[in-house]
Amino acid sequence: MIDGLTPSMFEAAVSERATPTLAFLAEAGRYRRAVSTFPSLTPVCLSSVVTGAHPDVHEIPHLVWWHRGEQRLVEYGSSFGAVRAAGTRRSLQDTVYELNASHLGAGATTVYEALEDQGLTTAAVNITCYRGRTPHRPTVPMLTRPAYGPKRFFFYNLFESDVTGAPLAVRNRPGGTIDAYAGAAGRWLVTRDGFDLLVFYLSDYDYASHAQGPDAAHEALGRCDDAVGSLVAAAGGEAEFLDRYAVILCADHGQTPVSEVAQLRERVDAGRVTASNRAGMIYLEGDARPAATRLDGAPGVDLVLFREGAEAVARREGEELRFVRPGRASGFETSGDPAILDVPDGLERAWAALANPNAGEVLVSAAHGWEFADLGGRHHAGGGSHGSLLAGDSEVPMLTVGLDVDLASITDVMPAALDHFGVPRPAYARPPVRA
Repeated sequence: MIDGLTPSMFEAAVSERATPTLAFLAEAGRYRRAVSTFPSLTPVCLSSVVTGAHPDVHEIPHLVWWHRGEQRLVEYGSSFGAVRAAGTRRSLQDTVYELNASHLGAGATTVYEALEDQGLTTAAVNITCYRGRTPHRPTVPMLTRPAYGPKRFFFYNLFESDVTGAPLAVRNRPGGTIDAYAGAAGRWLVTRDGFDLLVFYLSDYDYASHAQGPDAAHEALGRCDDAVGSLVAAAGGEAEFLDRYAVILCADHGQTPVSEVAQLRERVDAGRVTASNRAGMIYLEGDARPAATRLDGAPGVDLVLFREGAEAVARREGEELRFVRPGRASGFETSGDPAILDVPDGLERAWAALANPNAGEVLVSAAHGWEFADLGGRHHAGGGSHGSLLAGDSEVPMLTVGLDVDLASITDVMPAALDHFGVPRPAYARPPVRA
């Protein structure tokens, strides 16, 4: 998984063979554009990939959110400024531990849990959604409790199930050292054929794309190609790699250029606002409609979502679409202007985001070219960002090699992996479409 990789960037790189390993995989597999979740922000998206569910099931609502039970902010790392504003120690605990230990929904099953409960071995490199059955002691004294992950677990040098000789991950992120660490750990695993399933997560592309723009981070994508190439080489070459492994290659979300910044909290006269990148939430006591209507015409706001009774409402500039799903297996009943949610898988993603018990009463999706400043006042204006319902933030490249499936959503990845091994899917997970 390459964080933040857009379909256009992937397609151009493969077509021009600027990334030879990705081009090799593309030639061997089946490609399509798939859809992320909402908000299309990394903790939400990675949780959707690993659990095969949207936020109504896995319950991770945003990069920053208000914990009603503990009456405090949770900040997973919107920026260094946001982390400092929320409390560095608390943010570190939330990101490293609590996202998996207490925030990830008890009703969700991770791909690691499902497979290892059936006697298989799973491995994960650097992915922040890692909940598994095996305790791993930290490698640094600043952390004092174990993290429960898959049997083979490598997390930014903080937790390492095996001694691999991989270099320090955080010494120079702009230079690509986190993905270099991932490549070394992945190479060690492939050399030993040390897993049944490997979740191999590369985060440096998203970091570069935030700074340079979504279709400009060519050097970072080249390093991603090198990291994936190290796995192929460790298997003995291209033929040996494909003989040994089936592959799903995807991103967690897209990115779009941003040039304007809005302070969402300045437009809200009641409630608690949490905002970052291109999505925001408002936590309220009582009726959500006044806060939603106050955002009509607000700079940077494309549309707002809220609930009224059993129905969900999507509102843009005073116009509304109302929708309801009577049952999980049924379709949606709608009234109003359908163009308001004319975005990829709009009804499903909006409904699931509102059904998350940790989400705000009002959800806000940013307009083209706009970003909401985070808790520390930071933003990515002049670069790229993501989080909204719009197609540029929400579409991802999806490549499958050696799997006879058509994965239309990042939520299809986990059930496809379970089907591959003949392991039953959770009741909430939809079966992958056969190609």
